[in-house]
Amino acid sequence: MKWSALHDAAEAVAAICGMPCPPLSQLVRAYPAMMRDAGEAHRALAAQGIEDLTAIMEPGLAALAAAMARGAHPRAAALALWDEFCRARDALLALAPPQDTAMRRMG
Repeated sequence: MKWSALHDAAEAVAAICGMPCPPLSQLVRAYPAMMRDAGEAHRALAAQGIEDLTAIMEPGLAALAAAMARGAHPRAAALALWDEFCRARDALLALAPPQDTAMRRMG
């Protein structure tokens, strides 16, 4: 659930940046299921990483919304938050088991 909400928040940040949010890859969509099949250590790291990313995105998006409500155009701040989101998400995706193995388990 949080994984999907994070990507919804990222889509809002991308809109503030004035850029389209790229479509979710198969790996991103399958990540929660893949991590359910991963070892406990990887699951724990992923859960902590998602919590950490949530702790970045929630106040970041709230600050962007507040700035916009005051008439500011926080594009630079939104770009910084977008970059942070992408880096953190990519680090989380690196925890996933190899796709071919995970996809065989899911199929």
